[in-house]
Amino acid sequence: MIIDQIFDYFFKPYEGYCGFDIFLEFIAVFLGILSVIFAKMNKVAVYPTGMISTGIFVYLLFHFKLLGDMIINAYFFFMSIYGWFYWSYKRNGQIINKVSYSSKNDYIIGSFIFLTSLILISIIYKLFNLFTSWSAYIDTLTTGIFFVAMWLMARRKIESWIFWIIGDLISIPLYLYKGLAITTIQYFIFTIIAVMGYKSWVKIYKERIPV
Repeated sequence: MIIDQIFDYFFKPYEGYCGFDIFLEFIAVFLGILSVIFAKMNKVAVYPTGMISTGIFVYLLFHFKLLGDMIINAYFFFMSIYGWFYWSYKRNGQIINKVSYSSKNDYIIGSFIFLTSLILISIIYKLFNLFTSWSAYIDTLTTGIFFVAMWLMARRKIESWIFWIIGDLISIPLYLYKGLAITTIQYFIFTIIAVMGYKSWVKIYKERIPV
């Protein structure tokens, strides 16, 4: 049956996995989705939930030798610390860093982050001889995209959602190819929430600064 074939395609790779690792992936995915929902709602809770999720993924991805993905999650973890502080920063009791569009300076820094991440990830993949399939090159590209997305998210910039959408759409077939079905479903859900997040943040900005 087609349903059985689909089920086997998604979950057969897990037959050789440790039960504890599967449990951890479920927890990481659940908290990751919850984190993105908090981001859509413009809630600072995006960061503590996201830090736990990415922390778990760092362990799992290191275990499965997916270094590019591991570096992305490690970067997310430390950038979340910055984002948590930036979103929570107050002056005279008022939050001052609110949702806004990116400035020219943000684009310059974002371009620098993108190019730097491509170079660094390429060097790491070359050193460990990991450029053995097309997925390694796509992994390098998504790393750069997600690095920029996380930077802009930490700065509370609306354009961050555009980068999340692009990266998520690329990651769906990538993780399916790697055999991480649960994570594939996560990125599908991420894509939907990211579209909603973009619309939500534009609305929040317009309500604060009517066009």
